Amino acid sequence: MVPSGQRAGTDGAASPSGPVRDIRDAPGGGPTVLRIMLGQQLRGLRERAGISRDAAGDRIRGSHAKISRLENGRTGFKERDVSDLLSLYGVDDAGEREVLLALTRRANTPGWWHRYGDLLPSWFETYVGLEQAATQIRTYEPQFVPGLLQTEAMARHVTTLGHATMSAEDVERRVEFRLRRQRVLDGDPDGEPLTLWAVVDEAALRRLTGGPEVMRAQVEHLIELSERRNVVIQMVPFHLGGHAGAGGPFSILRFPRESQVPDVVYLEQLTSALYLDKRADVDDYQATMELLCVQALSPAATRTALEAVRDELG
Repeated sequence: MVPSGQRAGTDGAASPSGPVRDIRDAPGGGPTVLRIMLGQQLRGLRERAGISRDAAGDRIRGSHAKISRLENGRTGFKERDVSDLLSLYGVDDAGEREVLLALTRRANTPGWWHRYGDLLPSWFETYVGLEQAATQIRTYEPQFVPGLLQTEAMARHVTTLGHATMSAEDVERRVEFRLRRQRVLDGDPDGEPLTLWAVVDEAALRRLTGGPEVMRAQVEHLIELSERRNVVIQMVPFHLGGHAGAGGPFSILRFPRESQVPDVVYLEQLTSALYLDKRADVDDYQATMELLCVQALSPAATRTALEAVRDELG
């Protein structure tokens, strides 16, 4: 499942099937969020026109399932299909049609991560697209340092752990890919950097992943990152015992308000992932994250604990 999103907004000029929101200035962040926004618009138009997914699928020589994938942002859009659907939904105004067709063209523009598509499963490409468009990510990790906070040496070691038979060239491409993802923490001249709030179990910070030298450099890197205004790091100490994050790692992604894309919970599994956007599910994970942040060491106390771990590593 990928995030299905909320219903389309109600501003903009009216049409026989209902309003089309003016999204010519929709935020960037790559094609993933733009596909979700376009899917929201098309679903709203279909529902207001009283047309079933089966009928919509017939119009574009597809099926109920294809319409579901389009409306949930799970696949790319053909401009011809969008044009046919707009005609079916009664959107005849040339200006309104161009708003959605222009978004279709933007949503079909490949993100930078597509050049690594031969290495990445499709379910993770979806996550990267969401990550690159998010304004805030809150994450809990019990075993490893989160990927956005890893040093190059740590990324290389973790990659080889999970892909023992991979060629050296592909390992280096994966490391390159992970480091490229981290640029969201720097932002760009026209936008704010991603805010990352990471709650990490003490086990992930004390396990000698990659050996003492790699781990010491990693801890030092975390100390440096914790000084940034857009990075918050909290450690869940061993002495806490059981805690709210016992169910496993998860991330909560938030997007620009103007995109109208809802918060998404990401749960990664060994060979797949779950994307949850139902309000009740997101609220449950938000509550768990809030409790984890209360139970964990404060950011200042975490920095002191990290300095102690670094010193112990020599």
